[in-house]
Amino acid sequence: MRWALVRVCLAIAAMVVVAFAVPLGLVIKEMARDRAFSNAEREAAAVAPALSITTDRDQLEKVVASAGTDSGMAIHIPAGEGKAALDLGRQRAAEKDIATVRKLGRASTTEVPGGSVLLQPVALSSGEISVVEVFVPESEVSNGVGTAWAVLAGVGIALIVGSVAVADRLGVRMVQPAQRLVEGAHELGEGKLGARVPEEGPTELRLAAVAFNSMADQVVQLLANERELAADLSHRLRTPLTVLRLNAASLGDGPAAEQTRTAVAQLEREVDTIIRTAREAKPQTVAAGPGAGCDAAEVVRERMRFWSALAEDEGRKVRVAGVERPVRIPVARADLVAALDALLGNVFRHTPEGTAFAVDVHNSEDAVIMLVSDAGSGIRDPEAAMARGRGSGSDGSTGLGLDIVRRLAESTGGDVRIGSSMLGGTEVRIWIQLDGREPERKGHRGAVRRRRPGRLVSTFNRSRSLP
Repeated sequence: MRWALVRVCLAIAAMVVVAFAVPLGLVIKEMARDRAFSNAEREAAAVAPALSITTDRDQLEKVVASAGTDSGMAIHIPAGEGKAALDLGRQRAAEKDIATVRKLGRASTTEVPGGSVLLQPVALSSGEISVVEVFVPESEVSNGVGTAWAVLAGVGIALIVGSVAVADRLGVRMVQPAQRLVEGAHELGEGKLGARVPEEGPTELRLAAVAFNSMADQVVQLLANERELAADLSHRLRTPLTVLRLNAASLGDGPAAEQTRTAVAQLEREVDTIIRTAREAKPQTVAAGPGAGCDAAEVVRERMRFWSALAEDEGRKVRVAGVERPVRIPVARADLVAALDALLGNVFRHTPEGTAFAVDVHNSEDAVIMLVSDAGSGIRDPEAAMARGRGSGSDGSTGLGLDIVRRLAESTGGDVRIGSSMLGGTEVRIWIQLDGREPERKGHRGAVRRRRPGRLVSTFNRSRSLP
């Protein structure tokens, strides 16, 4: 914007300078020419009285010498009354031009090599017409024109430079507040809630800065209220959790009792994490830097040990693949645990007992795919299931679990898709990008095949059916 304003002012100033300087320069040139020929006319007029009195050569030479123009003046006297024609001085004009002036009796100018000549007719005492020729060199015609043009050019350049400087200052005054407003908006969008914009510049930009700062204050206040509300609601869960923990402690020994106590302990830890996160105003999922993240294979093995016990009680067949080797992903361990538990919890909650399910992990150079599939009845409307607050439409489904999974994948540049599995039910594909690039939109399966055509294709095919 700043340079656009400077370019506009530069163009306007240049047009103004050209519009005034060019005609003025031509006028100056014409004035110099008129001055030179006016001087020539005065010189011709200086010898006119002598010609009207005498035509003697010696006397005329003295008159021309006294006028100081003997090198540039010539006198042409025609023959008459027994006298021969007299030509005094160096003739530069053509004979026909001299004859024309003598015939018409009017002064005339004509171009000659090196300049121009003024032909001035003068009447003699005998009634004949003589012609006074005054040479005007080209240097005299253009005398002072170059200097005047140089002055005009300097003034024009000074005007252009001055206008550009003024436009630059005006542009800075307008652009800098706009740039600070843009930078403040970017900082606020990146989560820097303390970003504010100085309220300066033109009136419109000052009003925009005031509105932006007010909006930022309201955002901070709304987030603070939400954090307090989340912390308060989570804190209210402590009492029923305490009752559950005491009841679980009285269940005695056994797999079911141990699973209940483990679930209650994990629920208490999650509630504590929510309270701490809300109080500290820190997002639970942060951008992972070098060395950050977790081992997805280890997390899957650990969570499947927990869910496998429950699956055994319900008579479900379980298969896990792709977790033999470490699989590093740029996701916090707690976030991956929450996402995986949300998907597996949906399997147990929305499929009948005895329904088989599988968890597969596929690793490539720049992405990791996690597949959670089951042999249930599937989801009728996958798009609605991904909508927060709607879910799959079955009882108890709100879509919050899938929303957690979606936000985890999108934090890495990946995404989540719901489709049909080879088991006959639902398959949830979590695409986790390792390098932060946008995923290929032609299908995750095809993308993985293109990158790792050997091992990944065979692993993917083996994951499509239960043993």
